[in-house]
Amino acid sequence: MLGEERTMKHRENSYDVIVLGTGLAGSIMGAILARAGKKVLLIDSSSHPRFAIGESTVGYTLVHLRMLAHRYGVPEIGNMGSLGETTKFIGNSSGLKRHFGFMIHRDGQYPDPYECNQFRLPKVLHQAVHYYRQDTDAYLFSVAIKYGCHAKQNYRVVDIDLGEDEVVVHGEDGTSYQARFLVDGSGYRSPVAQKLELREEPTPLKHHARSIFTHMIGVEPLDRHINASRRDTPPLPWHTGTMHHMFERGWFWIIPFNNHKRSASNLCSVGVQLDPRRYPKQEDMTAEEEFWAHVKRFPLVHQQLFRARSVREFVRTDRLQYSSKQSVGHRWAMLSHAAGFVDPLFSRGMSNTAEIINSLAWRLLEALDEDDFSVDRFKYVDVLEQNLIDYNDKLVNSAFITWPNYDLWQTVYRIWSFGSLPGAFRIIHSDLKARRSGDDGYYRRLEEAPYPGLWWPDNDGFKQTFDDMVRSIEAVESGEMSVDAATRRLYGHLQDADWIPPSLGVADPATRFINPNPQRLIRMVGWSARKAPPFMREYMVGTSKETVRHFVTGRKIF
Repeated sequence: MLGEERTMKHRENSYDVIVLGTGLAGSIMGAILARAGKKVLLIDSSSHPRFAIGESTVGYTLVHLRMLAHRYGVPEIGNMGSLGETTKFIGNSSGLKRHFGFMIHRDGQYPDPYECNQFRLPKVLHQAVHYYRQDTDAYLFSVAIKYGCHAKQNYRVVDIDLGEDEVVVHGEDGTSYQARFLVDGSGYRSPVAQKLELREEPTPLKHHARSIFTHMIGVEPLDRHINASRRDTPPLPWHTGTMHHMFERGWFWIIPFNNHKRSASNLCSVGVQLDPRRYPKQEDMTAEEEFWAHVKRFPLVHQQLFRARSVREFVRTDRLQYSSKQSVGHRWAMLSHAAGFVDPLFSRGMSNTAEIINSLAWRLLEALDEDDFSVDRFKYVDVLEQNLIDYNDKLVNSAFITWPNYDLWQTVYRIWSFGSLPGAFRIIHSDLKARRSGDDGYYRRLEEAPYPGLWWPDNDGFKQTFDDMVRSIEAVESGEMSVDAATRRLYGHLQDADWIPPSLGVADPATRFINPNPQRLIRMVGWSARKAPPFMREYMVGTSKETVRHFVTGRKIF
């Protein structure tokens, strides 16, 4: 009888997959696995609702969330794919993101009105969102439970055993849970990384930044404090997007949740990233005092935040960058932030997470069905994870180097912003084909690109331009190349590229605001049909036409 009780207890505590972490990453992965009929246990040391940052999305984020929803039959994930659906299905606490806004600042001075940029997010990628993570993460957790996940919240993991035939998670309360596979989506304090000593010490990542952040009320729209000429006024109000106030070796983010009519929030996410080599932590100041000391260096930022006050304690970190030797192994895998992190500058965090989930989920489902967990099966996931971190590190590090030189910064801005457009169009095109045909092969063939992890992973010219951008800007930092020479060299790449449509003005130094509005997109359709390189013609023509049709009729693309 006692033996039968032990066997029954073992079965009760045994799962196909244990997922550590019930934030956005862990809950989406859990929902996908449970929806496919797998027995899943979600474990978290905390509980919902809870404070979290990483609120800003990009087109890649929205496209991948919608793709996950369709590919894995979890439509609720797609409800995160636009502001309208987020508001309808989750609540009206999240904000609107219509653009990326960038402005250069110098100590003690108002910014030069010319030294600003704006990248408008095409509406084809849906109305992007500033997620109020307390609500969105709790929603996704409830979705995972709805599809059958079991959950242990406020459960502290003290050890894990990664065996040949199973994995075992041990709790502080003396209980243990077994599974055939472990997914670690817990973030920096990853139990897998600690157990296997996977952190690279020191990290080879080039970028250095620490952070001070909070949520505030009383943050005024930047537009109220700017008297710009028509030439210097962007297509969209600054307050309708994510604002980046950049200065030498640092930047502020302003992410409003209260910037649209349906919002019921009065909050704004505010923080500053600082290179600790230039700005070491001020131990004689509180986090809040140090934050305001940096705000007061820049008159326009101070004006925007003058009446603001925090609604929670400021968080201050040491250097944020970390990386791991590997992100997959026998019977385990780490999701994006468990494996590594760079910087929130280009809002890549949630996008990277969605990409990793997409590449891991179908492999894991097949592994569970075939009872084959060989590491080779998951090798692509590791390559993708490492490349996502590496490319983002190179991009952010390049940006930080350029900010004292606006013309050089503009080259980074252009190479990043344009590359993200056809990269997203490529995903949309394959997703539409997969939906219409029911053929999952369209998704799998997306992984055949030669440069996984790069935003536009199948264009040799873009890869060469990106690599030369990194080399040239690092040469400027080391004194081996002048700013003017590097700027000319990189504009030369853009002006010679046959893969850039002229209608967006990407190669024109005078075009500071990249604005893919309907008129420019119509011209891009014509260019795509007649002059685009063959390898990109199909997805540029198809998606550009869908985009124009969306603008004209308001019909959803997907």
